[in-house]
Amino acid sequence: VVARLGSRELFTLTVVAAAVSIAFGAYKVFGVSMALGAFFAGMVVKESDFSHRAEEETLPLREIFSILFFVSVGMLFDPRILMDQPLHVLAVLGIIMIGKTIAAMALVLFFRYPINTALTVGASLAQIGEFSFILAALGVSLNLLSLDGQNLILAGALISITLNSFIFSAVEPVQKWIRERSSLARLLERSGDPLAMLPDEVSQDYLRDQVVIVGHGEVGRRITISLMEQDIKVVIAEENREIVENLRKKGIAAVSGVATEPGVLIQAHIQHARLLVISPMDIIDIHKIVDIAKTLNPAIQILLCAESKEEAEVIRRDNIGEVYYAKEEMARNMSNHILNQIEIAHNHPPTHYSG
Repeated sequence: VVARLGSRELFTLTVVAAAVSIAFGAYKVFGVSMALGAFFAGMVVKESDFSHRAEEETLPLREIFSILFFVSVGMLFDPRILMDQPLHVLAVLGIIMIGKTIAAMALVLFFRYPINTALTVGASLAQIGEFSFILAALGVSLNLLSLDGQNLILAGALISITLNSFIFSAVEPVQKWIRERSSLARLLERSGDPLAMLPDEVSQDYLRDQVVIVGHGEVGRRITISLMEQDIKVVIAEENREIVENLRKKGIAAVSGVATEPGVLIQAHIQHARLLVISPMDIIDIHKIVDIAKTLNPAIQILLCAESKEEAEVIRRDNIGEVYYAKEEMARNMSNHILNQIEIAHNHPPTHYSG
């Protein structure tokens, strides 16, 4: 109702009032903390049809509250803990940045995700965030945690957040180091993963003159539907294992993996494909995929989706395939529709009748 009124200020005020009211109501009615109540409020706002607009309108407020939150947390931190208990601080950092990282990577590899996914997940979890501050404060208020324990947690959080960018920068070198040692790579890679190979029921006849689509996001999904409606053979190469599982349940040929690895395109039988369609992605990865595809199938035609005008121009200069840019294509389709309507109106002018 408020959105229909068209008042930006009233909309922002309503979103904030709803969020605060839900948080406070959860705190009073269910006896949970205000932090958990705020989480509930965020989930409710997210379910709204106007969630994207609410996120945009309240972004400045969120930034202000985030700054205040971290400043208040910094004021809680006692830097003397670094001098008084350095070994304890290092132990906490070890648990956060080494123990948690190794556990996360082991779990990801256990579910047969590729090495680069395990490294990325491990690096992203090599820190603890703001929710740990909330839990620490709650523990102190309930006499479950001492002030020294809270300071150790705060020290570990602040230092791990500071060092996290350096850990992320080390992901790619570590990945290259592992791949240079093929025995280690084979040990860590998802050996015998059924999703990394096409099912046996996919016939060899199907894997000739097919269209290989890298990525099954919004663009890839629409292209797949359009091609299958015309009975055109399609093979999907997708990194997300859940998407691959769902595609296979629908009888669609799909293989799980990162397409910058030659094995993934080989499993998609790129060497016999007619066309390769690459969904929007990083331009460096696009070049890697194109190089692999051209090596395996020099005659293959390549269609590329660009995310921006600048990216489209760069790819066109490189002359590695036919490039499509969303806004450009939309403008072209709308222009064609307008010209068709004008031509129809010109050839069939309206007839006026007199009363």
